[in-house]
Amino acid sequence: MKRAAIITSSDSGYRGEREDLSGPAIREILEREGYQVVSMDILPDDRTMLGEKMKEIADNNLAELILTTGGTGFSQRDVMPEATEDIIERRVPGIPEAMRAYSMTITRRAMLSRATAGIRKKTLIINLPGSPRAVKESLEYIIGALGHGIEILTGEASDCARK
Repeated sequence: MKRAAIITSSDSGYRGEREDLSGPAIREILEREGYQVVSMDILPDDRTMLGEKMKEIADNNLAELILTTGGTGFSQRDVMPEATEDIIERRVPGIPEAMRAYSMTITRRAMLSRATAGIRKKTLIINLPGSPRAVKESLEYIIGALGHGIEILTGEASDCARK
């Protein structure tokens, strides 16, 4: 069973002033797809704290997949893409490109997403949007391909050709 961690980036959520709806939406989809959710964290929009949490999960091999939500917009406090870029070893641009392309069929505002994705050790890290609706749309669009990517990343599979 593939393990996943969820990180919500939200100052107000961290302070307990706002209920996190996106993290639970991610969890629901992951569990439906057979992933074991090993952790759910709500952290402030703090680049260092977010990066350190992602490093801890990847470096200690706690999950093969980290999904983040929030912090990908234009606000001065939106730093999730930068925190992710700080700690990844390899970029995976196709995932956020695919999410934006799909989301553009729903709303032109999708072009405003700064989400990124990358690999640290044997962990795939993907930034998702902050709203529960956009999280569901984006994750449901990409989830089918993620399993194969993780199998290649972790060495469970070695053949990338379609059967």
